[in-house]
Amino acid sequence: MQSQDGSAQSLIDLGKRYWLPVYRPRDLVLDHGKGARVWDTTGRDYVDLGGGIAVNALGHQDPDLLEALTTQAQKLWHASNVFYTEPPLRLAEELVEASGFAERVFLCNSGAEANEAAIKLVRKWATAQGRPADKRVIITFRGSFHGRTLATVTATAQPKYQEGYEPLPGGFRYLDFNDAAALEAAFAQGDVAAVMLEPVQGEGGVLPATSGFIRRARELCDQYNALLVLDEIQCGMGRTGTLFAHTQDDVTPDIVTLAKALGCGFPIGAMLAGPKVAEVMQFGAHGTTFGGNPMAAAVARVALRKLSSPEIQANVDNQAQVLRDKLAVLNSELNIFSEVRGRGLMIGAVLADAYKGKAGDILNYAAAHGLLVLQAGPDVLRFVPPLNIGEEDMAEGVKRLGDALRAFVAG
Repeated sequence: MQSQDGSAQSLIDLGKRYWLPVYRPRDLVLDHGKGARVWDTTGRDYVDLGGGIAVNALGHQDPDLLEALTTQAQKLWHASNVFYTEPPLRLAEELVEASGFAERVFLCNSGAEANEAAIKLVRKWATAQGRPADKRVIITFRGSFHGRTLATVTATAQPKYQEGYEPLPGGFRYLDFNDAAALEAAFAQGDVAAVMLEPVQGEGGVLPATSGFIRRARELCDQYNALLVLDEIQCGMGRTGTLFAHTQDDVTPDIVTLAKALGCGFPIGAMLAGPKVAEVMQFGAHGTTFGGNPMAAAVARVALRKLSSPEIQANVDNQAQVLRDKLAVLNSELNIFSEVRGRGLMIGAVLADAYKGKAGDILNYAAAHGLLVLQAGPDVLRFVPPLNIGEEDMAEGVKRLGDALRAFVAG
């Protein structure tokens, strides 16, 4: 007999009974949101400095996104890629124009799918170059995160995500992030087809590429005829202060992958292909049932336009400085962080040695004080709020953070 009890605990019990137990959510049930705030089923409000893992870049219930979604919902939900529909065609054109490098776009449903497509495109390109299978190596970096499919979790150079899924696909080589000498040595082996990296590692601790590292990767790719693939799924779409994070590194990639903020909460992913690879995949080489869904594309078009605006980019710069300043004040009081790093509104606060491994505990204290934040591994608090967050919500969020950190330290 299905229970109709709508209490928070009964809903949590449903999750514990019926979900595959691969998640460990906080014991609260979110019900609705507005701007940078969300409310649970008991009516309690939370300041959202986690943005659904850097997804809700325009907060909750943005009126322009709502209008795009509801207008398209009353026209056509799905047609598949057997037929043309207007929203994904317009979105592809607008992504190409915004990127400044791409010629073609593959639309899909998630970041993992975008990276899977990128990996397949690299292999297809290398094959067309006449390279044997053992000369199609893709370099990725320790601390990276590229997805949960079997290929993308193999590209993710973190053993904790791979354990138990062996045998993993071959053709990947892992290096230390920001180690240019190691990268040069890897290329010298003569089997590298591509370098795949995040301009700012997200799950790996909110760790930015050091100055010149991505540019050196580009130079080596050019020297050895390899591809540069940039995963901007978390750090792209205005998150770091520019629409594409790599423009801050002064490089032109061959492939860029996007998702998360591209749909501002509506599932969508995209792979952007530059001139070197734009014509490699022909009819039948890849596909997706739901990719380019007209509802997702309609929302993403509005999200792209708004996230490209000077107003959003200025707000990212301003609020990032506010957050950094407030974190410094809290740290002078509590001495809880060893470092604060990142770019734009993608900020990681690294816990001091005395608090290593306790990021998850701090998230519990934060939720108890009406604040949603994230971790990036066990030692880093991750702040990825809506890019349009206002002064009042940021101030209240930092106040609640201070209360939570004081309670944590005292406890």
